[in-house]
Order: sequence, then C-alpha cells, then structure tokens
Amino acid sequence: MKSSVRPMDAHRLRELEAEARHARERYDLYRAKMYGPRPTDPAEFRDLERHYHAAVERLRNAQAQGGAST
Repeated sequence: MKSSVRPMDAHRLRELEAEARHARERYDLYRAKMYGPRPTDPAEFRDLERHYHAAVERLRNAQAQGGAST
C-alpha cells in the first residue's frame, strides 16, 4: 500500500512541527521569565505569542492540505 504523503511533504511537516515546538518553548520560557525578578518586555512576549500562533497555524494548514490529498 502506497502512502499518499510524498516524502518531501512528510519532511516539510516535520519541519513545521519542529518550528511550532520551538516557538512554543520560547513562548513558555519567556512567560516563566516574566515571573522572575529581572525586567521583561511585554512587546517581546506578544511577539513570541504571535510567532507561536503563526507557526501552529502554518502546521495546521499543512496538515489539512495533506489530509485533503488522501
């Protein structure tokens, strides 16, 4: 039985998953840093949050396209 996801598509999905995971980790780390004694920048936090949500959206779109082609 042949897989409907081409190797390049699977590779791209893995890249997008890693990107989303990395963005989430950066977002979570900065959120934790905000509880510490050192000053943090709310704009930086919002930027990390936007980056995380954009990465997740790219991943979801790629997964939906992959699912639509099956």
